[in-house]
Amino acid sequence: MSSEQLSKSQVHLSVENIGGIDELSTSFEPGVTVLSGRNATNRTSLLRSIMAAHGSDDVALKGDADEGYVELTVGDETYTRTFERQGDSVVTGGDPILEENELADLFAFLLETNDARRAVANEENLRDLIMRPVDVESINEEINTLQQEKRELSNELSTLSNLSTKLPKLEQRRTKLQEDIEETEAELAAKEREVEEYDASVNERQEVESELESKLGELRDKRREIDTIDRRIQTEKQSLEALESEADTLEEDAADLPAVAAGKVDEIESEISTLRTRQQEVQSTINELQSVVQFNEEMLSGTSSDVVDALRGSESDEAGNVTDQLLTDKQVVCWTCGTEVDKDKIESTVDRLRALREEKLEQNRSFRAKLSELQEEKSTHEQRQRERDRIERRLSEIESEQTTREERITELKADRADLEDEIESLEQTVDELESEEHGELLDLHREANQIEYDLDRLRSDLEDVEDEITSIEQQLGKRDELEDTIDEIDDELKDLRTRIERLESEAVEEFNTRMDEVLDVLEYDNLERIWIERTEERVREGRKKVTKSVFELHVIRTSDDGVSYEDSIAHLSESEREVTGLVFALAGYLIHGVYETAPFMVLDSLEAIDSDRISRLVDYFADYADYLVVALLEEDAQAVDSSYPRYSPA
Repeated sequence: MSSEQLSKSQVHLSVENIGGIDELSTSFEPGVTVLSGRNATNRTSLLRSIMAAHGSDDVALKGDADEGYVELTVGDETYTRTFERQGDSVVTGGDPILEENELADLFAFLLETNDARRAVANEENLRDLIMRPVDVESINEEINTLQQEKRELSNELSTLSNLSTKLPKLEQRRTKLQEDIEETEAELAAKEREVEEYDASVNERQEVESELESKLGELRDKRREIDTIDRRIQTEKQSLEALESEADTLEEDAADLPAVAAGKVDEIESEISTLRTRQQEVQSTINELQSVVQFNEEMLSGTSSDVVDALRGSESDEAGNVTDQLLTDKQVVCWTCGTEVDKDKIESTVDRLRALREEKLEQNRSFRAKLSELQEEKSTHEQRQRERDRIERRLSEIESEQTTREERITELKADRADLEDEIESLEQTVDELESEEHGELLDLHREANQIEYDLDRLRSDLEDVEDEITSIEQQLGKRDELEDTIDEIDDELKDLRTRIERLESEAVEEFNTRMDEVLDVLEYDNLERIWIERTEERVREGRKKVTKSVFELHVIRTSDDGVSYEDSIAHLSESEREVTGLVFALAGYLIHGVYETAPFMVLDSLEAIDSDRISRLVDYFADYADYLVVALLEEDAQAVDSSYPRYSPA
């Protein structure tokens, strides 16, 4: 279903055993939907259910359930996601909206723990986050393939350029041969007239003359054959010289190629496999930590009614006073053992879990960078090995062809020797016949024979030259096509090499534009501008130093007397940080075209922003997503446009 069709469709959602939801069924109209209510009313669980239908793994199966599902129906299309507990893990299945969910997780599903929001709040590397979905390995592979194709085409073009230098000389030779043929034809005609005149005065010795003419014809034919063999031998020798030259060039190319150590590619593949296994282990830990942190955050926000009922059912009447304190500010009942504990202690534990999760995320990013480096190194080695294999195959072909041509030359020389013997015998016979009467007539015939032989040779040479000119002209006709193809490859290479730089520039421009607009809408006191500057710095990446882009976030404020000054990011208020993080996520959403595949955007945990600004921010974000679902506290929801549909999951 197209994005345009989707934007006009009503969406139906069914959920069972996801987060804190037992069972739920609801519908969404295009535009903004507000999920209003107090804490612990499953608003976040509903948002995560929407995310799950898209393919996100940032969702938890209900703690007391062995299986659950999400079903999202859009028009005639139904998307599903199933969850089944197997031992200590949860196995997912179904047919979600997205095959790859990384873009949506980063830039469309803007919960409190969203990486884009946290990157600003924690002053993390903004450039790496915005470029995380870009497949650098695939881009480098494509660059290597195009470079190889360009080298092959350039070699072919170079060959054509060499051919073009031969053309003027060939054309001069053709003109000279044509002139020589005209002169020889005239000479032959004159000689034939002499023979005819002489024949008219001589009526005797017809039989001798006839035999002589026959032998002269045979002699002429044999000389033609030996001339043909000479040309074939010359052609074979020229081909051998060309093969030797090509072999020398290939051997030089092979010598210039850096050596690929035996087993190096296998070693890198083994390292990649090991690193991927470690990355998967870390990712599994991250997922587990995410589920634990998410559950505890929801419980700290306000214990669900199910937990309250369960604790009350297991306690005496006197213990009822304890469960009544579940939602107090300083103490809560532990949802694992039922004892009364300080809320600060649990929050402290959750903070440590968050820190561990961030540590694992950073480790995961490090693994990803290392994998990219290894893949690039592997690709380079494989490219070199492919080139070396190609050279070795061609050298083997050349060696075989050289042997074949040398054998052919030997055979041709043997044939030539046989012809020389036959010519010698014919010449002896002709000499004997010439010694008889009419020597003058016979001399004329021999001279005419020689002229005719010379004429045949000139015509044959002209035919060869014209064939070579035609062949070169046909090949040169491909030059424009080759040059056009090389230009296209250059354009593709330029596009690939600048794609990352272009995305970075677009991300900076998009953020700066959207941030200016949002600040105009939200009207923060003395906050003039927040903008990103794209700079470069030398950093160590694995075993080498590389130049990488860096996004520097700047904050410009205005003093009471109207003077602008740059402030520290650390001095941003919590509200300003949250807004900046959301706008940064929106920039990623737009430059990566997330809206083309993910119909929903979700917003949660906006409490740090005041109600009036939340209302304006929701209106601003509504312009960019087909379906925008926002979870708000009741008092914040009251400030939002009353025309937006409301829904309370509890």
